[in-house]
Amino acid sequence: MSRRVVVVGAGFHGCSAALRLSLQGYEVTVIDKTYAGRHASGVNAGGVRRLGRHPAEIPLAVAAWERWQCMTDIVGDDCGFRPVGQVKVAENDNDMAILADRERQVRDLGFHHEVLIGRDELHRRLPTLADHCPGALACDGDGFANPYRTVTAWRREAERQGARFREGIEITTIETKGNGWRLSGGGEYFDADLLVNCAGAWAGELCKWLEEPVPLTAEAPMLMITERLSPFLGTVVGATSRPLSFKQFENGTVLIGGGVRGVVDTVRDVAETRLDGLAENADTVVSLFPFMKEARIMRTWAGVEAVTQDHIPVIGLSSQHDNVIHAFGFSAHGYQLGPITGEIVADLALEREPKLPITPFSIQRFQTPCPE
Repeated sequence: MSRRVVVVGAGFHGCSAALRLSLQGYEVTVIDKTYAGRHASGVNAGGVRRLGRHPAEIPLAVAAWERWQCMTDIVGDDCGFRPVGQVKVAENDNDMAILADRERQVRDLGFHHEVLIGRDELHRRLPTLADHCPGALACDGDGFANPYRTVTAWRREAERQGARFREGIEITTIETKGNGWRLSGGGEYFDADLLVNCAGAWAGELCKWLEEPVPLTAEAPMLMITERLSPFLGTVVGATSRPLSFKQFENGTVLIGGGVRGVVDTVRDVAETRLDGLAENADTVVSLFPFMKEARIMRTWAGVEAVTQDHIPVIGLSSQHDNVIHAFGFSAHGYQLGPITGEIVADLALEREPKLPITPFSIQRFQTPCPE
């Protein structure tokens, strides 16, 4: 069995893979061009949700949600997980019809975590919500956690199990060496029997070097946080037809996000906010919670996310090499899936059939078959 593993990318998924592989006895080195959680995993909205998942992702989201319930047992830290529930609010009858169809679709797949609720129940849960909202789709047990705390906890547990983290090193070449790989960067060389691509928005570069290009774009979901407000919100709120992720923390601050995009600076490898996009997000909040008009925004930021054409990740074996595993392209909704990613990677490394269905996430879906 191959024993030396290099994981490229120290986000949540890379740390998860490092931990699970280390527990299986592999010698794991994790390499990141900046530091763990810098670009996506540590700066996102922290949503822990099964609600609204792509059908292919639902089994993974349900399994990951089960891991979130025992996070302290896994990494010695609850990662700030708060199972306060999530709701996707309807703003009109058309939205309600969309949500009713979604509830039926999820039930037809054999899952029952998403439940349609009417006006009275919605406003009982959200007393400050605008009167015009007729209902919502609710998922009790979903919630949120602290992203950077999560990445740090998983990294530290991986290190306790023997994984080595090398930060501030940008991989510049990947070459074959015997039956394995030699990666170079920062004037150093790293040899591996197995390569795991968790490089996020930069995973596409690795794929090019591995001769299996993927249509991947780097996008910058924006977030903003308010001053401290009196408690008014006990659940995470999303909207049906507009981008929104809205939650209040225990210290009273309110996080506003949901996927409105900023700008990725590909030269400096950073993300920048757009005032017009932030204003769009703020308008959504005010229309749903009118009193928020007076709330002051204290800080804004954006992360860099890898987004695939079909908005679901690439998870699985390489189509070109039997000693490469991919786990990237989570398209701004991969944080909740982090605990399960490492388990899938470990199964693949051990040549075991993963317990969860990952065929829809194969990299081969982007490859055009040769004409006969």
